Amino acid sequence: MRELALHLLDIAENSVAAGAKTIRIEIVEDSRADRLQMKISDDGKGMSEEMVQKVIDPFITSRTTRKVGLGLPLLKEAAEQCNGSLRISSKAGEGTEVTVDFQRSHIDRMPLGDLATTFLNLLIANPSVHFIFTYRVDQETFYLDDSSIKNELQGVSLTEPVVLTFLRNLFESGINNVRVAA
Repeated sequence: MRELALHLLDIAENSVAAGAKTIRIEIVEDSRADRLQMKISDDGKGMSEEMVQKVIDPFITSRTTRKVGLGLPLLKEAAEQCNGSLRISSKAGEGTEVTVDFQRSHIDRMPLGDLATTFLNLLIANPSVHFIFTYRVDQETFYLDDSSIKNELQGVSLTEPVVLTFLRNLFESGINNVRVAA
């Protein structure tokens, strides 16, 4: 994967597959500390301690469609090459949290990519999942809890063209405003 947004998408899709009802995605860029941190947490089925230890192995996966799982191992390697780390905490029956940290200015750090499209795709592909998105650069923050939007829509599909346009504009303007203000 060539951008971090695709890693976020992959991890969030794993959360959906694990039965998560709520998924939180938080991205924090701290220019003073020269760090970029991404955290994805869910309330899905979680993993045993043994599986948490194995999950970084590319030849271990819970998927039945293929025998390898490269997402987390590649993300871990990318973080470590940029003076960072990847941590996973999980408890069976309670959920999982994946935290990845990078040196923000590292020349080899892959770009964040298209966060707006990633967030939008997750939201419309999984309407029954409660998503909470946070993107912060220094002191500027874009925060979206999708429950207020879903409540306001009163059953109107997220895929209605006018709703899609609104959501895309909301994500793009929120993310861009944070980047510009910071």
